[in-house]
Amino acid sequence: MSTHYKITARNAIHLMLASISTFFRLATKAQQIGDRIAEIPPRLTTWRCNAAEGCLPQNTSVVLDASFRWIHVVDGYDSCTVPSGELSKTICPDAITCARNCAIEGANYASAGVHTWSNSLSSSDSSSLTLDMYIDGQESSPRVYLLGEDGDYEDLQLFGQELTFDVDLSKMPCGTNGALYLSEMSLSGGRSDLNSAGASMGTGYCDAQCPVMNFIDGELDVWEANTVATALTPHPCNTTGVYACSGQDCVGGDSGGICDKSGCVYNTYGQGYHNFYGPEGVVDTTKPFTVVTQFFADSSNSGGGQPVLKEIRRLYIQNDEVITGASSSVSAAMVIDDAFCGDGVFEKLGGLEGMGQALQRGMVLVFSIWNDESQFMNWLDSNEAGPCDNKAGDPATILNKSPGTSVTWSNVRWGDVGSTFGSHWNPKGESLKLKPKIREMKASKYPT
Repeated sequence: MSTHYKITARNAIHLMLASISTFFRLATKAQQIGDRIAEIPPRLTTWRCNAAEGCLPQNTSVVLDASFRWIHVVDGYDSCTVPSGELSKTICPDAITCARNCAIEGANYASAGVHTWSNSLSSSDSSSLTLDMYIDGQESSPRVYLLGEDGDYEDLQLFGQELTFDVDLSKMPCGTNGALYLSEMSLSGGRSDLNSAGASMGTGYCDAQCPVMNFIDGELDVWEANTVATALTPHPCNTTGVYACSGQDCVGGDSGGICDKSGCVYNTYGQGYHNFYGPEGVVDTTKPFTVVTQFFADSSNSGGGQPVLKEIRRLYIQNDEVITGASSSVSAAMVIDDAFCGDGVFEKLGGLEGMGQALQRGMVLVFSIWNDESQFMNWLDSNEAGPCDNKAGDPATILNKSPGTSVTWSNVRWGDVGSTFGSHWNPKGESLKLKPKIREMKASKYPT
């Protein structure tokens, strides 16, 4: 099980912003973009890669989710929310009136725990992103989205491609989650006559967990991790794009819902390889490393002769070595395929084929850092999933013991399989000379 949404009063703000887009035809005055705080999204250079040209930089940035922003009355400073965080019933009796009365402001990114900066590997400005869980002893736990030059969310179409990034999790203890994932959100953020802010102000969030009643969409958790555990989890839905679900549709797939909220989870520790990932493990999480996730497609009768997603494969790179499996055993290759996921809820709600269709349509890249008040992140790093004590993820414990909790991603790039690492990855004009693979894996019909 996984979720990226803490159950707080931010739900109400998300619902208002989503509802505004739904009812845009019924009003004449748009939701305002505020003029109190300028919105300057931090630049985060990313790369598009191909076998012929290598990796080319893109002028991208990150934008803070709308629920972390100040929303106030248009002609004053009064908040549109009450102390509990819920929307004021006087100012916002309905979505249309709320859009007319309220403005959403730009963000102070440093105060929100969001920082971009240049790393030593790349000569490009701002190629690293750090998210802080706490600022001055207060929880921040921000969520940001990758924004394109056009003011819409960057459209990642990763079918038959690979996604690669470097990550530093050395300040992520038990019970925390530094997540990088894909969501089939509206690229415009639901921009409309009633929501002029759209993606440029971080609106439109949705995922397979249905955090905004009643909107839901497909989700692919490429990376959920801390220093001791990590999970790779596709969550298909049997619908396309953002869907306004109701009733039974909104519950988990095992209870009749339209999305597989639990997903098909690959967790190396959960597979029995307890010394593979962690401090001083084969992948040593006390140091930065590179994560490669490949999405292999092949023709299939079920796809009517069209290519379908057949396999999601994970590689790691550390100390110039490619790590392709948890051990030399056949079962230890880090692969999600139909055989691994089985024929349960995941398959019934679309399986890898359905997830591949979402990758073809395009998805939004999301970065977040969070803790789990309800389950203490046990589903990720405790019991059968990891070595943590099942009380270690109590947010009060994390704040007390690890007030400097943070995660850093760097050098995010995507493109043709095999083009994002090795000789193709040369942000400073230098090729990375990788050593031979240090772990064997089962034979694959989808070679790298």
